[in-house]
Amino acid sequence: MAAAAELEAADVVASLNALATDGLVSHEAGVFGGWAITDAGRRSDAEWVAGGLEGVRGRVGVTDLYESFLTLNPKLLQVCHDWQIQTAGRAHIPNDHRDARYDSRVIDRLVTIDGSAQTILASLSGRLPRFGSYGRRLAAALERVEGGQHAYFADHLESYHTVWFQLHEDLLVTLGLERGA
Repeated sequence: MAAAAELEAADVVASLNALATDGLVSHEAGVFGGWAITDAGRRSDAEWVAGGLEGVRGRVGVTDLYESFLTLNPKLLQVCHDWQIQTAGRAHIPNDHRDARYDSRVIDRLVTIDGSAQTILASLSGRLPRFGSYGRRLAAALERVEGGQHAYFADHLESYHTVWFQLHEDLLVTLGLERGA
């Protein structure tokens, strides 16, 4: 959470503890434990997000940027698929990443998608600054992929795909939309 919020871990823990005291999040200890938002936390977050949009009078602009994002989403999903699965005739086989030319072409497509995403995120973060972290995190993941750390394409906690998914969820919450609606 600290990395995603670009904050110090101690500050995040202190904030989470304060939110837990207010009943907005809960914590479950153990191997499969962690922090979870409560129903009261969801309501509070929705009010905060709505207030942020009203504060910048930006619902229309953010909606337009979200629609631009949506044009990129199927391209990103396809490039992630192609990173993981190769097509040989009618067969679909796992990409073992031994074909450097194939992988390079897929990475080039990711670079193109990222260029468009960065443009959208620059406009979005001009309206809602918290979205600026997504551009930096996507760029960091892409840099790692280009540097040969291929887990940052779709398999790592801070992979391009994971950060993209988090961005998509944040946009949905910001606009009060349900996934698939």
